[in-house]
Amino acid sequence: MGHKVHPYGFRIGIIKPWLAKWYADRDDYATLLQEDMRIRQLVGKQLSNASVSQVEIERGINHVTVTVHTAKPGIVIGKGGANVDMLRNNIGKQTNKKVKLEIKEILQPELDGVLVAQNVAGQLERRIAFRKAIKQSIQRTIKAGAKGVKIQVSGRLGGSEMSRTEWDKEGRIPLGTLRADISYGVVHARTTYGRIGVKVWVYRGEQLGEKPGSARTEPREPRARTPRGRTRTTRSTERTPVSAATAATTDAAPTTEPATPAEEA
Repeated sequence: MGHKVHPYGFRIGIIKPWLAKWYADRDDYATLLQEDMRIRQLVGKQLSNASVSQVEIERGINHVTVTVHTAKPGIVIGKGGANVDMLRNNIGKQTNKKVKLEIKEILQPELDGVLVAQNVAGQLERRIAFRKAIKQSIQRTIKAGAKGVKIQVSGRLGGSEMSRTEWDKEGRIPLGTLRADISYGVVHARTTYGRIGVKVWVYRGEQLGEKPGSARTEPREPRARTPRGRTRTTRSTERTPVSAATAATTDAAPTTEPATPAEEA
């Protein structure tokens, strides 16, 4: 059985921050967790065409701060800020606290795994060949500066009766390296012949604690390697030191050999 770990959750506290920053006791925890889920579903539904990557929620005593990361801030804001006001009012209906809404722009959407997966899913819904969509997305991501990208699609590809999984990659995807900054996204393409899942991994280089709130990790020194087929042997060229007392006792005590029976006679 495979032991697959979510690339984001695996790196939380190392190079990735929490997406929900609040604390609650056992009595209120379930209520606030369900409230967070409703807020994320509301933002995803209302801003479905605004290329939203992730939503951060931070709670204070009497306020809730919702940060929306999007590649199209103009659509989120709307004309004269009408869309922002509408979204803030709808979020306020889900909670009884004061809502503060922040919009952050994603400068390179080609390096975001969720946005790349949304792009591939949109092409599949428009009945574009899945191999063509995967190839074009990989080329755009590598051209934008990524060190590696992998795209996987699963489902009734091309309308076939039997579902299967196809994937393609370029570069390297070090999933086991904690300091590797990997953007991961999963999006479902709802087609006329079924649902197709799209997974994207984007390797954006190593991170050594530059982000605020992330732990500092230092690269370790490279380990000396021995040539293949040879064993490392250590030969001691120095003599074992002898203590002065032992040496004096050895010099003072003469060596006497036992006498033979002929000499005694």
